[in-house]
Amino acid sequence: MNNVVNEKEIEAIVKKIISDYEDKKIIDETNLFNKPDKSEVRELVSNLFRVIYPGYFRDKTYKIYNPGHSFAVTIEDAFYHLNKQIYLALDYREDSDKYSVDERKEQSFEACKVFFDKIPQIREYIETDLRAAYDGDPAAKSYEEVILSYPGLTAITVYRMAHELYLLNIPVLPRLMTELAHSETGIDIHPGAQIGKYFCIDHGTGIVVGETSIIGNNVKIYQGVTIGALSTRGGQKLAGKKRHPTIGDGVTIYANASILGGDTVIGENAIIGGNTFITCSIAPDTRVSIRNLEMEYKSHDNTLKTEEISQGDAWYYVI
Repeated sequence: MNNVVNEKEIEAIVKKIISDYEDKKIIDETNLFNKPDKSEVRELVSNLFRVIYPGYFRDKTYKIYNPGHSFAVTIEDAFYHLNKQIYLALDYREDSDKYSVDERKEQSFEACKVFFDKIPQIREYIETDLRAAYDGDPAAKSYEEVILSYPGLTAITVYRMAHELYLLNIPVLPRLMTELAHSETGIDIHPGAQIGKYFCIDHGTGIVVGETSIIGNNVKIYQGVTIGALSTRGGQKLAGKKRHPTIGDGVTIYANASILGGDTVIGENAIIGGNTFITCSIAPDTRVSIRNLEMEYKSHDNTLKTEEISQGDAWYYVI
């Protein structure tokens, strides 16, 4: 008897939830097969890593003696899956209803061709990022160690690929890719950011780089750095506007610094000290650090002692 009662109760709960799906909320969409799939995008990113780093991330399902044949299979497999995900992503364009299925298939294939044509250029940039990571870290023992274990290079690699799809105006998919990297590395780089060569992320956890950021060549940033918007209270009204800073060539930004605002420009070769909060432009060849701090100690007998922590000679001074 109890089982019958339980079944009826469960059935009532199920019906109530299913009826709620018909309430025309944004989250009521129930078509499971017309959207990019996170698990497939994750596998796509893995396949693209095998294309970018052919000797480092092997697919164990392939049993091919000739490396050239193996690479060909990997590239074609990545092309196939990217084409599929682009096709699904095109459904998120505002004008998606204008195009037939055949037109969308043609558009996704053409976008996929353009992306793969960019692979040599993407690899050229990633080669410089690899060298910057190795040259800038005395703890690095080899390039192989950096490729296989450094979260900064992983996040940059995903960003470099996603950025090309962003430039092709592919909706959703580029952000899905960088958010997968974010979840794995703790580094959040929007695919719309413009980043030059020799970009180095040291440690990396907690880094945020916003959509309209512009970062030059030979820039190095440490964990906890935010290159963000000064305010997003305007919401969608701010879409398409320059909200994030411009970072010049040769800039170093130390841990937990926050640089905010679309009008903020950090000049070439500036050094931004840790824990600084910057909302105005900084001239080239300038070093910025916070004022000296004071630490407070209280012993077991409640004796209070203070000590100044040296942060350099000045808060704002020229190198």
